[in-house]
Amino acid sequence: MSTFVIHAHGRLQEWIAQEKGYYEAEGLTDYVLKQNELGDASAPPAVYTAEGKKYGAYESYETGRDATVSCACHWTVNMAASNAHGTLWGECYSVSPGAIMVPPESPIRTPADLAGVEVSVGYHSGSHYATIQALEPFLTTEQIALRFGGLPDERVDAMIAREVQAADVFGMQLYVLEQLGFRKILDTTFMIAGMVSKDADLGDVQKYYAALRRAQADLDLMHQKYVHYYANELPERFKALVDVRRFGPGERLVFEPYTKEMYESTHAWVEERGIFDADAVGSGAFEEAVLLAR
Repeated sequence: MSTFVIHAHGRLQEWIAQEKGYYEAEGLTDYVLKQNELGDASAPPAVYTAEGKKYGAYESYETGRDATVSCACHWTVNMAASNAHGTLWGECYSVSPGAIMVPPESPIRTPADLAGVEVSVGYHSGSHYATIQALEPFLTTEQIALRFGGLPDERVDAMIAREVQAADVFGMQLYVLEQLGFRKILDTTFMIAGMVSKDADLGDVQKYYAALRRAQADLDLMHQKYVHYYANELPERFKALVDVRRFGPGERLVFEPYTKEMYESTHAWVEERGIFDADAVGSGAFEEAVLLAR
């Protein structure tokens, strides 16, 4: 049996499960928890490869992630699973707090003020889709301006350096900017899905999620006991700027199915907005792309 490789995602549940021995309690003994790569400079480029091709969360699934289970925004996992780059885990999803933020001195006060203003987002990543989704009630398609600004931590760097006027950030990066006095203009909370590799053992995947269910209960009860784990994934350059004890619980796991209606409506939403080239849109049916254990 091969080692079960877990990609952390800048969230707390995997670290709680490890601390409390929940993986072992559920029978998952041969595993490794790999540190978050959301801001890792050694990770693949977040925007462009050397050949000039744009690169983001979706493309990381195209090239292959070294993980039995990982996660990304549900739009990307949906599209990647439909192209057979893995299988979307249909028994659980999560919801992450996110927001379009601006510097404290910015004249931008409302979503309408963002008309024509570039919002820094990650390419084919949660912030890309979430920004469009959140701004559509306020702006026309022509008024929504995106700037592909790399990994979440790189967008935080750009905001601190005042290199961008606005950025969409989520999870612990949102907490960093909030603590530094940046202002929320618009909530962009979004859904995240799990991606299971094609060669994964279904029993091990079930054990992993059973452990996370226990961890989620601990987090709901008293998240303050576990926020120190953010320091495991927060870059050193940010640790001196913030106090993780002030952070919130972050991403919350929801143990409900990712339904056929969710899958198909999300796929249609992405296609309607032309976010992917026509030849890159997968055709995998729900039954092929989504893994349900029951």
